[in-house]
Amino acid sequence: MTQNNEVRVENERQEVVADVGDQGYRKALKRRHMNMIAIGGSIGTGLFLGASGRMEIAGPSLAVVYIVCGLFAFIVVRALGELVMYRPSSGAFVSYAREFMGEKGAFTVGWLFFLDWGTTVIADITAIALYTHFWSFFTPIPQWVIALVALIIVMAMNVTSAVLFGELEYWFALIKVGAIVLFGILGISLIVTQTPIDGHRPGLAMITENGGFFPMGIGAMFVIALGVVFAYGGTEMVGVAAGEAKDARAVVPRAVNSIMWRIMLFYAGSVVLFTLLMPWNAYKANESPFVTVMSAIGVPHAGDIMNLVVLTAAMSSLNAGLYSTGRTLRSLAMAGTGPKFARRMNKAGVPYGGILITTGLGVIGVFLNMVVPGQVFEIVLNLAGLGIVGVWASIIVCHWLFVRRMKAEGRERPSFRLPWAPVTNGITLGFLALVVLLMALDQGVGRITLIAFGAVIVLLVVGWYAVRGRVDAQALTAAIDLRGREDDAGTRGAADADG
Repeated sequence: MTQNNEVRVENERQEVVADVGDQGYRKALKRRHMNMIAIGGSIGTGLFLGASGRMEIAGPSLAVVYIVCGLFAFIVVRALGELVMYRPSSGAFVSYAREFMGEKGAFTVGWLFFLDWGTTVIADITAIALYTHFWSFFTPIPQWVIALVALIIVMAMNVTSAVLFGELEYWFALIKVGAIVLFGILGISLIVTQTPIDGHRPGLAMITENGGFFPMGIGAMFVIALGVVFAYGGTEMVGVAAGEAKDARAVVPRAVNSIMWRIMLFYAGSVVLFTLLMPWNAYKANESPFVTVMSAIGVPHAGDIMNLVVLTAAMSSLNAGLYSTGRTLRSLAMAGTGPKFARRMNKAGVPYGGILITTGLGVIGVFLNMVVPGQVFEIVLNLAGLGIVGVWASIIVCHWLFVRRMKAEGRERPSFRLPWAPVTNGITLGFLALVVLLMALDQGVGRITLIAFGAVIVLLVVGWYAVRGRVDAQALTAAIDLRGREDDAGTRGAADADG
């Protein structure tokens, strides 16, 4: 029996790589944390606030865009999940890019991810300020002051420990999901009972009598694609958190597979409900559609309660942004392509250096809230969307290269894998390229964002030439992966999740 076990272990010995950026972290996140991070990462400001602005452009057809973009979001996360099964890493996309695309690829992906989440942090503190101004008590307080206070509070919680981050995300996500479910139950009951809402009788008439499903034409759906991609930014958080999870290979498959149906239910389902309950043009860009409906119902304090929920969602997204960028910047710094300060880690295993750097970017957002409070959310939303497109593309490319390597070396891919690769990889890259091209149709913020992103590309090129001499060639070292109990559990978990 012992001899058979030795043979089994020997057969499961695989040469992988160890990333110096993964050193120092503690495997503190539990299964329930990972499940809620997967859910919470895909439900945030993009739905709770961004949906109103998107409906102003596309009306009820926003639901179709959510479904299409959600499908590709799932493909990206499924590809990332396979990479996690191969090698969990707190550096996630940066670490995988380092292995499959070289340090130049890791540098590009890492800073694009920082752009994504750094600008998302700005969007989140802006949303928090807007939500807070819903209550007249806070109206006299300038928007930028509220944004600054929110940034400081969440930063202080984030640098404490990974466990505290996990607990915060767990409860934040639980509140978000619970609120959406209850809203869905209430909305369906109002439609069934034909209860008037602000003078409107809910039902299909709300769509047919207000321009139909495509009130602004089919072309409007394409214009908002980038904003919807932004809404799904955060689904990749499960890949970052996997590096600090207990039994990552056992937990990740279920967490990833749960994302797809939740995206369809929460995003597309919510938009359909919004447009059945009230005319699509009744929603305002700077107010959550959930709050608009609940306030219109007339139930005492219903709007206050829902506003508190969406405020929680923004805090959750802000919390995730500081967490993920802290790990990403440390991975860059350990290889010599990021600020040395980002290497710093406290006794609790938290990379506080990177978190403080992102907080510094958030202060720029505070300034924007001071000078252009009305436009700041739309500006950073589009810029963050481009960062997300870049990160998603890198995940797909890394996965594609991983599949090619496994095939060339005659090695078996993990049982939890992206179906139909590399065909799905190619289709997804084509979709992401189309999203960027469609921004040219938006003659306002879209084109301005593309010009700004061009400046970002120039900065990345200049930055690479500035740091390439500091690259640590030993950032990745060969290691033998002994597939022990944790990995056996992961294999079973993957099989269960697929089956």
